[in-house]
Amino acid sequence: MPVLTTAWCRIRRISVLQRERARKLVDSPRFQKFIVAIILVNAVSLGAETSDYLMSVAGGLISFVDSVALLIFVIEMLLKLYAYRLGYFRDPWNCFDFAVVGVALLPASGGLSVLRAFRILRALRLVSATPSMRKVVTNLLAALPGMGSILGLLALVLYVAAVMATKLFGGVTPEYFGSLGTSMWTLFQIMTGEAWPDIARTVMDEKPLAWIFFLGYILISTFVVLNLFLAVMVSAADDVREDENRERHEQETSDENAAYTAILTELTALRAEVRALQPAAHSLTNGHNGTRTTVIYSGNHRPDPHRQLSDAEITQAVLLYRGGESITSIADRLGATTATVRAGLQRRGIRRH
Repeated sequence: MPVLTTAWCRIRRISVLQRERARKLVDSPRFQKFIVAIILVNAVSLGAETSDYLMSVAGGLISFVDSVALLIFVIEMLLKLYAYRLGYFRDPWNCFDFAVVGVALLPASGGLSVLRAFRILRALRLVSATPSMRKVVTNLLAALPGMGSILGLLALVLYVAAVMATKLFGGVTPEYFGSLGTSMWTLFQIMTGEAWPDIARTVMDEKPLAWIFFLGYILISTFVVLNLFLAVMVSAADDVREDENRERHEQETSDENAAYTAILTELTALRAEVRALQPAAHSLTNGHNGTRTTVIYSGNHRPDPHRQLSDAEITQAVLLYRGGESITSIADRLGATTATVRAGLQRRGIRRH
């Protein structure tokens, strides 16, 4: 049973080391750059499949590139699953990659042939593989709640302006403002800036003061609402940055606490080891009475254990070893560890005695 337990512990230790190596591999900058390059090449090959001429000339090569890219994506996904296990699915970007690769693995025949069109979604993996793009999307998603309120305000402004325009201009320009739906579509077109001068001139030919309505609507719908959108985006980006800084600080604090815990654990073990060695040293130094005494010296020099020891030799008995380490070296290491802990606590502003 102890043999099985030891073997199991050894297997688990090897498994942990292998997962750590896989984690370092998939998180390394070189591997990330390699995946980005494969995504770009695969995006080009998927675009080339839409050309009948390119498929007739190099269809086999294009299909081969697509298959190799898919194989690399599957290997990357399996490595991440092995390294992170169920923690792989805690990252939304990993879930997105898993869904995209999973769709590509489905058979493209029968009722599932339409899924071949979704293979181009693999190009969107460039977002998850590029930190700068990922940050932009994260900021955009963080701004969605605030954007919802602004969209509600914009819809309210559009509805009120459409009712007013239908009442004011419906009789003279029914093609633009004949009904509430037509007015809302026309005002949305004006808000986007498409051909609004032509619409305004057509209305102003019949209603010269219509410029007041159009000017006020454009100022409110375009400039004010656009600035509100920008303000929400900037605020969301600041919130995301603060969250990232807070998480980074918490991680650094956790790592630092773990390091100090390890040092304090070593300090406790060293003190216990010194306390365990002190009685043996005292008995060896003070208890010689002419009987045979065995002294362990450093190096290869070992005196005859059958002769009596002199006072000088008994004084040198401090070279007593336990586990290959002398009391002196243990004390030195104990002092160094204590100094390290004290210096670390002083840097953190903590006074301990």
